[in-house]
Amino acid sequence: MKSVSMSGSLRGNVGKKDAKAQRSQGLVPCVMYGGEKQFTFVVDEKQFKDIIYTPEVKYAELEIEGQKYNAIIQDSQYHPITDALMHVDFLEVLPGKQVVIGIPVTIVGTSPGVLRGGKLVKKVRKLRVKGELSQIPEKIEVDITNLDIEDSFKVNDIKIDNLTIMENKAQIIVMVASTRNVTADAPGK
Repeated sequence: MKSVSMSGSLRGNVGKKDAKAQRSQGLVPCVMYGGEKQFTFVVDEKQFKDIIYTPEVKYAELEIEGQKYNAIIQDSQYHPITDALMHVDFLEVLPGKQVVIGIPVTIVGTSPGVLRGGKLVKKVRKLRVKGELSQIPEKIEVDITNLDIEDSFKVNDIKIDNLTIMENKAQIIVMVASTRNVTADAPGK
């Protein structure tokens, strides 16, 4: 999994007025928990470009007041009208501790069912997995080369070492649906 380097500074005051003043300076109030202690800090809004506004899943290498932390974004809040980033919750990732994170699903291969006129329907964009940060992949690839019309690929069909998939095992990830213009196999082929 890729990482993004970020730096921030501790917040002296905590409260609505202080948070509003920080936001007006282009800073985003943040909180980090999951480690020995919980603390609040601010990060320049521009630093979130490579970790939030991307389809890839990344973790943050935060440097705050000379201390380095590995963390994942647990939650982010946005302004209801302007969509400006208002607040971010980070979960500190400690060595040997497992985390739950959503990993994007990528489709690879060509389905014979699609070539015959079926429609490829992707039901899931991300899957929640649990494991150590060093074991978590950047994406989960689903190979559709064996999917014919009315076939599907389910969560149970995914095999990843050292990870636990936190979704329903019977959930369909991708399927090839039948359409009106499906070509039937000719007899004798």
